[in-house]
Amino acid sequence: MSVASLEPRRARRPFRITGWHVLAGMIAFFAVVIAVDVAFTVMALRTFPGQVSVTPYEDGLLYNKKLEQIAAQERLGWRASAAQEGGVVAIQMRDAQDAPLVGLTIRGRLERPATEAGKITLAFREVEPGRYVADAKGLAGSWDLTLFAHDARNNAFEAERRLTWP
Repeated sequence: MSVASLEPRRARRPFRITGWHVLAGMIAFFAVVIAVDVAFTVMALRTFPGQVSVTPYEDGLLYNKKLEQIAAQERLGWRASAAQEGGVVAIQMRDAQDAPLVGLTIRGRLERPATEAGKITLAFREVEPGRYVADAKGLAGSWDLTLFAHDARNNAFEAERRLTWP
């Protein structure tokens, strides 16, 4: 017999979690979180240059001009409703006292909501007081209408409406 077989077997101690195990686990966890955050930050900075516009100052001036135009439009109190009626786009224009607005020059643009393909320019004509129509034959589906109106005193109005053809 060998000497090793005569030695009594040592009992294995059961595994116990100690403070060192907890510390190592926490360090490993936060190391993984920090590594992932750093990787995502590096990828984000490499793919986005941070420049939203090539002309930010000019864009800011245009935005201020747009805000002024909206405020002037609200002071006018004009309202527009739009509908598709067969092969035409019909617009009803009313002033603050609900009277029809006559003699306006109105132009419009139809475009698809999800794409810029297929823009259509509309020329509106007044058919009765406050009612303007433009030809729009052969359309189907949803279209966004942007209309621009002004009167002889150069009061301006702009509106957007969604129209749907069957």
